Amino acid sequence: MSGASVKVAVRVRPFNSREMGKDSKCIIQMSGNTTTILNPKQPKENKSFNFDYSYWSHTSPEDINFAGQQQVYKDIGEEMLLHAFEGYNVCIFAYGQTGSGKSYTMMGKPDLKNQEGIIPLMCEDLFTKFNDCNNDNTKSYSVEVSYMEIYCERVRDLLNPKNKGNLRVREHPLMGPYVEDLSKLAVTSYNDIQDLMDSGNKARTVAATNMNETSSRSHAVFNIIFTQKRLDTETDNTSEKVGRGTRLKEGANINKSLTTLGKVISALAEVNKKKKKVESHIPYRDSVLTWLLRENLGGNSRTAMVAALSPADINYDETLSTLRYADRAKQIRCNAVINEDPNNRLVRELKEEVGRLRDLLLSQGLGDILEICHILGGGFHQETEKIIAELNETWEEKLRRTEAIRMEREALLAEMGVAMREDGGTVGVFSPKKTPHLVNLNEDPLMSECLLYYIKDVSRKVYLPVCLLSAPVAVTLEPCEGAETYVNGKRVTEATVLKSGNRIILGKSHVFRFNHPEQARQEREKTPCAETPVEPVDWAFAQRELLDKQGIDMKQEMDQRLQELEDQYRKEREETHNLLEQQRMVRPVNKWTLSLSLNYIKSELFSS
Repeated sequence: MSGASVKVAVRVRPFNSREMGKDSKCIIQMSGNTTTILNPKQPKENKSFNFDYSYWSHTSPEDINFAGQQQVYKDIGEEMLLHAFEGYNVCIFAYGQTGSGKSYTMMGKPDLKNQEGIIPLMCEDLFTKFNDCNNDNTKSYSVEVSYMEIYCERVRDLLNPKNKGNLRVREHPLMGPYVEDLSKLAVTSYNDIQDLMDSGNKARTVAATNMNETSSRSHAVFNIIFTQKRLDTETDNTSEKVGRGTRLKEGANINKSLTTLGKVISALAEVNKKKKKVESHIPYRDSVLTWLLRENLGGNSRTAMVAALSPADINYDETLSTLRYADRAKQIRCNAVINEDPNNRLVRELKEEVGRLRDLLLSQGLGDILEICHILGGGFHQETEKIIAELNETWEEKLRRTEAIRMEREALLAEMGVAMREDGGTVGVFSPKKTPHLVNLNEDPLMSECLLYYIKDVSRKVYLPVCLLSAPVAVTLEPCEGAETYVNGKRVTEATVLKSGNRIILGKSHVFRFNHPEQARQEREKTPCAETPVEPVDWAFAQRELLDKQGIDMKQEMDQRLQELEDQYRKEREETHNLLEQQRMVRPVNKWTLSLSLNYIKSELFSS
């Protein structure tokens, strides 16, 4: 067993447009691995923290101290990938306030050179290492992925359209907490992972749109499970190592999961600070997120945390809170073990557990319960048999199942109006060559430009909740009566002909960019020397444009909304602090009392 502390890094991003608009001052300084935060109200009250890595990404690559995406991956991603190849469970999670740069660090901008985040670089490196080992006939590799979303304590499978609604989170005595029926899909290349991640982001975006959400308020967890098989030519035996990589990107809003994550970090830090081995209550079960990540937080895992920081003085309290949590996380120790022969061992132990429970019931004269369990669906026995069947599934069967789920997923997306490739191929990040379409823009970069809505032929009209689009010659947008519809920041009340690149906002919440490939090509031919806009036409651009065109009243309204969100954040942060203080004062639950309560519950169940 290997006891190792959680590896902790902090990273400070550049100012965003809002911070620059308020003439913000930088309150973060970094020297080596030391990060210092300056109190804007009391300049002499500086606080310094030491971490495994302090990444200065506030300036530009021209700065000699600037830390880019490759540097972050080299320090954190490469080490975690090495541990995964050794057979350890690994976890990388990002922590920080809204807009602090978590998405950029974890995912980056994969379509831009040298802008890829930890996850794309790690996945690409994973398959590169596999290909390098192709000549070794004694080794073989297989990779599976799952992608889930936790929203308001409900778990949703982002890859399998059949798994609708809330999936059950269960705990098995041997396997620990897991999500029942969460799909694990087989992949054979980095492109497969890209496509699945993109499909999952599409599913998240559709859900957020249906719930009228303006940003992601959920937690996205992407799991990579890869198995290494080694054939011993002398004994003809096959041994396996399984590495499980978890990538967690915290949602945009503070909620129960994020509050509990902070409480778990603090509780684990307190446990490891104590010299004597004292049993303490760690509130893993207080949220679905921390329950599922129990092994990654102080258990069987090599874990790294990246704390993302805002450099602006207007975010001093939130940034200081993030630094304090990161400082506590350094004290957490994980006991990671190499996962040798997991399938064979698990199948054997599961079968032994089923047999032991059956014998125990029979010896106590409770054989009738076995029949009742069988009638009601098998209970623990059925659950275990399902796990055994999954572990015994061949790689070819997994590939066939993955392909069937892919076809179902793409059919469902097409039915909802989400575009596929024009050649009918796999869903992915792409741009149609001829067909005019709308592309979504979102505050969360991972959920932006993932949905394409085709305007396919000249006779078709596309009805949206607040307008309709028609294309007899050019594409025309016609707002419904009383609907708030904006084109390039200006409210429109009558039919408007769209031009390629126009920004469309429906009801202030749903933002799109209109693309007309043929029209854009004709414009380029007319003005071949036209300059490309320096600023990307993204969600932030559309919002600033809306503010500029609508004037001071709209600006005040937006500022008021931002202030309300900041006030809510501070209130919840204070509540979290108070909860932590109360937790320190409460003694651990008496084990005898707890056991007595459980026995009482069991007797009530049997008597009924």
